[in-house]
Amino acid sequence: MKSPNQFIVVPANESRYDNVKSIEGLDIILNTSEEEASFSNRVAIVLKTPIDYSGPIEEGDSILVHHNVFKFYNDMYGRRQSGKSFFKDNQFFVDETQYYMYKKISKWYAVEPFCFVAPLPKTETYIYKPFTNEPLMGVMEYPCQSIERHGIKKGDVVTFMPDSEYEFKVEDKKLYRIRSKNIIAYESKGN
Repeated sequence: MKSPNQFIVVPANESRYDNVKSIEGLDIILNTSEEEASFSNRVAIVLKTPIDYSGPIEEGDSILVHHNVFKFYNDMYGRRQSGKSFFKDNQFFVDETQYYMYKKISKWYAVEPFCFVAPLPKTETYIYKPFTNEPLMGVMEYPCQSIERHGIKKGDVVTFMPDSEYEFKVEDKKLYRIRSKNIIAYESKGN
């Protein structure tokens, strides 16, 4: 079975939530709240591509999805429900607005119009900075095609607009998903 315009996916590791960490062979549950978006599983495995889809994503590839794809929620009567993406038997529909990167074999690729930026550690200055990362700056990790057309490459330091970043964890690394139009300056690192 295929959908006319949506991918059919299953959550990676067959789990809707990414809230268990193994420490010295012991599984520790980090959070039990189904409402917390940061513990929602955001990696899906593609079972079926849409009918007539001709893009680079193939069955078996991984895609990075919106945090609401797999989450449970409670309806107005307090009953546990699946969201609008649920199809059946731990399978979900994902449309083009709900995924941001795809992984072929072992390499991730950003999907237009998004790119992914790693936070830049704060620089030491005479001014006190009460944070751990430089605000509104980062290192380009996964550029999309429109960013690359402007000459921005992986490893370049970029500046982005306020409140344009959305945090993801990719391969255990903290990254910001940012729309390419919100990247406002860059410094080439000669890659």
